[in-house]
Amino acid sequence: MDISTRQKPIAQETGRLFYIMGASGAGKDTLLQGCQDRAVSEGGPIVARRYITRQPDGGTENHLWLSPAEFEQRVTRGDFAMHWAANGHCYGIGREIDQWLADGQIVMVNGSRSYLNEAAARYGNTLTPLLIRVDPARLKERLVMRGRESMTEIEARLQRANQLEQQLPTGCLVIENNGPVADAVSNLLEAISGRTIIQTPKTTEMT
Repeated sequence: MDISTRQKPIAQETGRLFYIMGASGAGKDTLLQGCQDRAVSEGGPIVARRYITRQPDGGTENHLWLSPAEFEQRVTRGDFAMHWAANGHCYGIGREIDQWLADGQIVMVNGSRSYLNEAAARYGNTLTPLLIRVDPARLKERLVMRGRESMTEIEARLQRANQLEQQLPTGCLVIENNGPVADAVSNLLEAISGRTIIQTPKTTEMT
């Protein structure tokens, strides 16, 4: 499916958009679900759901599944604020986030590093990139336990994770997810509220 991912820049919004990135297995979906759960009980950011041309597999992401044809129809109608292709699937974020931002809301989206430049061009200073980081050994353990991929594929993912950390844009926030989930969720919520200063991660050598 040949889908253009180009989107026109939008007017400066009054809200804030946090563009969450991280390697597969870093725990993005788990942390975003934790943020959403707290938002229901305590108030907080809106977590946008993703549309994906991959059926749910019982994992942590509660995404909306679309067939490739349905996805293409929504692209043609202009239903997505952002959309991209990766790992053999298409991913989209609904245009409702533009209204949330116009209303002054804090919005979190599960994004892709490969699409970050286009997202930043569209949302400008409204967007802040944020990386969920996991130590390489722990990330490898999670990927092995998940059992979706061969060891060759897992090693390739680890290399891409290392490359991602070395290519972070200026101003990218970083949250470590190597301990209890509740702690990482709290750190993530504090970071997006501006109550903590998150340091850029150290370069990691892969072995």
